[in-house]
Amino acid sequence: MSRNNSLQMDQLTDSAYYILLALLSPKHGYSIMKYIEELTDGEVKIGPATLYTLVKKMLDAGLIVMDEDEDPRRKTYRLTVKGKSVVTLEIERRFRMAQHGKLALQTEEEG
Repeated sequence: MSRNNSLQMDQLTDSAYYILLALLSPKHGYSIMKYIEELTDGEVKIGPATLYTLVKKMLDAGLIVMDEDEDPRRKTYRLTVKGKSVVTLEIERRFRMAQHGKLALQTEEEG
């Protein structure tokens, strides 16, 4: 699957996944980047170019919307119903993947 189709296929790249997690509550760009870094204890850092490229794709895909902000220079984003559904399904999919990995390791160690 190409990266361009990742949002259309409802399978997210790691960066898109973390951005949607961040937007479970409305945030502006810098807050999204800081939230992801804090959530992952610095393991994942998303830069502005990646963030705003994905934000544009997510806006176009109807996963997020931009809200009006008191400060016109600050754009605040939030999930749509579709976006929340996509991230919920992705959480479940990634959980199953982790279980498969644990099972494969366990099977290999026992064999």
